[in-house]
Amino acid sequence: MPRRSSRPDPASPEAPIASKRRASARLSAANPGVKRVKSNVDLSLRQAKSTTSKSKYFEPEDSDEPDSVSDASAWESAGSVYEEAKEESPADEAEPEELADTDEVVKKKPNVRGKQSQSTSSGSDLTKGKELWREGVRVGLEPGQEVIIAKPKARDAGKTPYQDETLHPNTKLFLIDIASNNDRQWLKAHDPDYRAAKKDFETFVESLTPKIAEVDPTVPELPVKDLVFRIHRDVRFSKNPLPYKTHFSAAWSRTGKKGPYAAYYVHFQPGSCFVGGGLWNPESEPLALLREDIDDNSAVLKEILRAPEMRREFLKGASDDDDAVVDAFTHHNRESALKTKPKGYEADNENIKLLRLRSFTIGKPIPDEELTGDDAQEKIATWVGVMEPFVTYLNSVVMPDQ
Repeated sequence: MPRRSSRPDPASPEAPIASKRRASARLSAANPGVKRVKSNVDLSLRQAKSTTSKSKYFEPEDSDEPDSVSDASAWESAGSVYEEAKEESPADEAEPEELADTDEVVKKKPNVRGKQSQSTSSGSDLTKGKELWREGVRVGLEPGQEVIIAKPKARDAGKTPYQDETLHPNTKLFLIDIASNNDRQWLKAHDPDYRAAKKDFETFVESLTPKIAEVDPTVPELPVKDLVFRIHRDVRFSKNPLPYKTHFSAAWSRTGKKGPYAAYYVHFQPGSCFVGGGLWNPESEPLALLREDIDDNSAVLKEILRAPEMRREFLKGASDDDDAVVDAFTHHNRESALKTKPKGYEADNENIKLLRLRSFTIGKPIPDEELTGDDAQEKIATWVGVMEPFVTYLNSVVMPDQ
């Protein structure tokens, strides 16, 4: 058996590269946080450092099978080679021409934009007479056109300044507008008009409160938020889906607009203004107290209704007679009255007309000019003075002081 030679085999060009790859693999395994940097050294230089002579087993240059290590190195350096080729690409020589074309486009832009501005101005004719604030409105604009909706502003006060003691004509105009545009989109687009009208009515109520408190000392001077009703309607249990009221209103009582006491009421609605007072649909307990008091002694209420000012202002000039004033009073409250006798009373009771009532109110319609005039608060205070004995009687029965 021939003796095995102890001379080492000549190193192949792949051996050093493989050892370096294994070393780098061990390094990356030992230090996972260290990232191996790709080498941009050309493969021919790497092979020249590893060996000084060509192996007899080296394949010819026209071989169809590339070396696996050389192929892997080419993939590793693909990014750097691509970037170098991009830098040396002749496309850079054509770049100034492309920039020149871009400059021409920029120079032409003012002409194009000028045409668009002409089309936009001509497109404004398409928006005339249209409610642009409504959702889904079509104006027939071409591509590149735009519609600018101006920020809404409150209606101009004109020659009549806003004053605390009077209601401004713009407040009446707002109520007329919302009556024909009772939806949330319209009110949102005309919010400045609503704010101005609301503030005008609140200042009117605030300045009127001391005059009512002077006529009826039991009415305290409460903040305006406790006197003025909201314009929003409660549509949860209503067949009417309209979201807003078409009027402004306020009530004065010992507890303001809410509570068990009888109140004075002012209603401002174009074409349907009125002033009134009393108890509207009280709870069962105060209603039972009123019926009991009428059954025991109806003369007190009838005497209040027979007062000359009461008959002239609120009972349509009824004659000075118990039956006449009772008929006028029950006719005013007929909408909520019972059709038959209330429980616990006979049908032939002499006060059956009053016992059937479920509301005890008085009121009168007034022209719009009565509330928008300069002497509106003085007139309201006079009407409150006429109603004061009636309201005091109701409170003495429903919520007696003692």
